[in-house]
Parts: sequence; structure tokens; C-alpha cells
Amino acid sequence: MQFKHVTLDIDGPVAVLKLDHREVMNAVSMDMLGGLADALDTIDENKAEVRCLVLTGAGRAFCTGANLQGRNNQKPGRSNAGAALETGFHPFLRRIRNLHCPIVTAVNGPAAGAGMSFALLGDMILCARSSYFLQAFRRIGLVPDCGSTWLLPRLIGKARSIELSLMGERLPAEKALEWGLINRVYDDGVLMEEAMKLARDLANGPTVALSLIRKLYWDSPENSFEDQLNLEFQCQLRAGDTQDFREGVGAFLEKRPAQFRGK
Repeated sequence: MQFKHVTLDIDGPVAVLKLDHREVMNAVSMDMLGGLADALDTIDENKAEVRCLVLTGAGRAFCTGANLQGRNNQKPGRSNAGAALETGFHPFLRRIRNLHCPIVTAVNGPAAGAGMSFALLGDMILCARSSYFLQAFRRIGLVPDCGSTWLLPRLIGKARSIELSLMGERLPAEKALEWGLINRVYDDGVLMEEAMKLARDLANGPTVALSLIRKLYWDSPENSFEDQLNLEFQCQLRAGDTQDFREGVGAFLEKRPAQFRGK
């Protein structure tokens, strides 16, 4: 399915959402954000079938940040650099954060600015060996956005986060793996093959429980210990009431592979 600068392919239980504006290395425009919203609507309409999402980029880039074409024609004092955040970027980020299924990001090239944030929203972050991350905002006189100042300190600590943002230097995939920012690095030619293999494994799992695991770890940084214990209790009640839980226990006792249905 083709949307504005976005393609969506649903392959069985796996949806592949691809940023697709190669002429600008998949830089994000308001048109693309509209296409992403339409694609997520389609995923929501097929929620029962889609049990894992792969997010990647077309061509040689994952996403090089916001599309700046035409910005230099704006008059000083007449533009609001943050307006697109509330109207376009933030709704997309919130929908991805609250998605009903696990997310695999396959970072196939540069992930800069907002593109870096998009990449880091994955539950499993896979990178091509040639890919890199870049907090590019300081290069154009802006501050990090799209949740990067929330995500980065929690993933790699304050010192490294501030260094990336103040210096605006590239972070190669191998170094990002060493820092614990991402999960796995693969040779460029096999990245998507490995991403799909992982996505299918997740999609064939107990996806109600997997979605609750996502929620637990997203909410954890803001919760007290007692709040988190209570949230674990509530999530465990929901997970324990699923067919997949009964299937998992039965398979364990019968010493056979579990056949999860996401119910």
C-alpha cells in the first residue's frame, strides 16, 4: 500500500512500514507525517492480524530528520520551529509508543535528528553496519526534539547524551551497540532478512503479553517502585486471563512447542 512518502506492506502477521522519500533521504515532511498517520490507521484496522511492526527506510537512508526545504525563506520572527512538533511529529510518536504490538526498527542508513528518535522507538533496534546516528539539531541552531532528550539519557546516560547533542558528531552503529543504545548490528545485505526473521518470531509469540511488556518498560522510568509493583500486578492479571497463558502452561507441561494465537 502506498501513502504519501510512505509504503506499508502486511506480510502475514508482520507489517513493514517504510519511510519512502528517497530524493531527500527520507527526511520527514508534513506530507510524510500524514502518510504515516494513514498507514497507522490501516494497521489499527488490521489489529487482529498485525502482531509485529517493522519500521525501516527506503534506499540508502533510514531518515535524515525533518525536511528543511523552504525553511530558509521564512522571515525572522515569523516562524514557529516547534509548530510541526505538536501538529505532526508528536501525534506520530505517541501512536508508536502506544502501539498494540512489538516494534522492530531496521536502521538501514543514517538516522539523524527526528530520524534518530524514530529509530530509538523500536523495542528491538537492528542496524546495518554502515548506519550511524546523529543529533543534528545544533548544526542548524535548534535543540533536540521528538523525545530524544527523554530517550537518550535513559538509554545511554546523561554524559553521553549531552555530548551527542552538544557536539553533533556521528555515532557509528558499532559504537551505538557498545554503548547499549541498540540491540544488534548486521552486515548491510542481510539487515532486512534478519529484521523479518526477528519480527516473525515476535509475531508468533504471546503478543498480548508482549504488548504489556512494552507498557511496563515504557512506564517504568516515571513510576515509583510501589507504582511499578502495582502496574506489574495489573498487567499480570490481564496476561494470566489470556488463551496464550493457558497454551503456554499446557505446552510447558506437555513438553511441546507452544502455539500462541495472540489472544
